[in-house]
Amino acid sequence: MCVELRLRNMSFENQMSLPLIYKGERVGNDLRLDFVVQKKVVVELKAVTQLETIHEAQLLTYMKLTNCRVGLLINFNVPTLKQGLKRMVL
Repeated sequence: MCVELRLRNMSFENQMSLPLIYKGERVGNDLRLDFVVQKKVVVELKAVTQLETIHEAQLLTYMKLTNCRVGLLINFNVPTLKQGLKRMVL
């Protein structure tokens, strides 16, 4: 995916680290976002039998924390990629 984004001259962050902060204190391990593309779209990659609501909740959390209004949940464990795409908007 990094190669494809670079070939299209799109800016992105791969494996972006996001600190987990509660009431001003850093707690737990940092969250790890698969991709943030052009500081506008959060992309979360999966390879699961089927997408679950927990995957959607994870993406929504990342979108809220990064102030990105658009997110893509991509599951690679499907016959055609189109079947594994889910677009979410805040």
